[in-house]
Amino acid sequence: MIKVAFFDAKPYDITSFETYGKDHDMTFRFLETKLNEDTVELARGCEAVCVFVNDDVNAAVIDKLHEFGIRLIALRSAGYNNVDIRAAFGKVHVVHVPAYSPYAVAEHAMALLLTSVRRIHKAYNRTREFNFSLSGLTGFDFHGKTVGVVGTGKIGRIFIDICRGFGMHVIAYDLFPAKDSGIDYVPLDELFERSDIISLHCPLTEETRHMIGEASIEKMKKGVVIVNTSRGGLIDTAALLEGIKSRKVGAACLDVYEEEADVFFEDRSGHIMNDELLARLISMPNVIVTSHQAFLTEEALNNIAETTVGNIRSCFDNDGICNNELCYRCGDIEHCKKQRKQRCF
Repeated sequence: MIKVAFFDAKPYDITSFETYGKDHDMTFRFLETKLNEDTVELARGCEAVCVFVNDDVNAAVIDKLHEFGIRLIALRSAGYNNVDIRAAFGKVHVVHVPAYSPYAVAEHAMALLLTSVRRIHKAYNRTREFNFSLSGLTGFDFHGKTVGVVGTGKIGRIFIDICRGFGMHVIAYDLFPAKDSGIDYVPLDELFERSDIISLHCPLTEETRHMIGEASIEKMKKGVVIVNTSRGGLIDTAALLEGIKSRKVGAACLDVYEEEADVFFEDRSGHIMNDELLARLISMPNVIVTSHQAFLTEEALNNIAETTVGNIRSCFDNDGICNNELCYRCGDIEHCKKQRKQRCF
């Protein structure tokens, strides 16, 4: 029986993980707290830990996990910027879920965009109070508009297909363009200059952190709509606020926020919001914030549980490749195992 410490557990996680765990001789210790240096002791006695996007798996945490004899860090997400992959190498294996439901995230991005541009949220609040005025609800057609998509992995390409269905003109930027995709790739600065709408679908790295900042916003069209369902750190929040206040940014649709770790996924309705930047963002009439829920569909939750359990099982079952292992060894974090046909260490 493999014992797994499951951090930052939510009710919607438990059912699917319990189901798949029983089928694979696995038991989960569900913990509401996030994994960090103060809570790592809760993993003692387990053989693996399962973490999510706001768990802090830094070098000190990894050293403790290694000391406890824990062999595996299983991310139940695609992103891994919260794990020190370099520190983990040679100590603890790291796996992730590269694709759970790209449709869920891409569809949520479009839902945010439609809600913002057509003022659906404002109309909903009005009609519940029997206010049927249309004043202030004017939007714009998507047909014929230029949307710039940053990142053309699975999610980005599905979002592109959705946009094409609306008759939008799509341009894109990716450091590694998809071959034979028919996507119109342009330099990033050109994407900023030409786009009516910009949607972010790229990972958070040292190179992409704050890619939307003061300098890039200055290059954008007046009234540009910015959508982010990827990672909060892609946007400099202070610069975004200034862009909104100066009317350069027409609207922002955000499912992620760079300082979300201590706020998102929790009920803060009875508390004073200490994060002034987030409070100011939410107060803006042309900003929509959802709390990192783009992944939250029944299909995605099921796929996350199935893949994560499979990743854990593969690490303990054989001496070959751990499914979806991340490795610092050769610099190609997601793909090095495919080159060597073995575990990273």
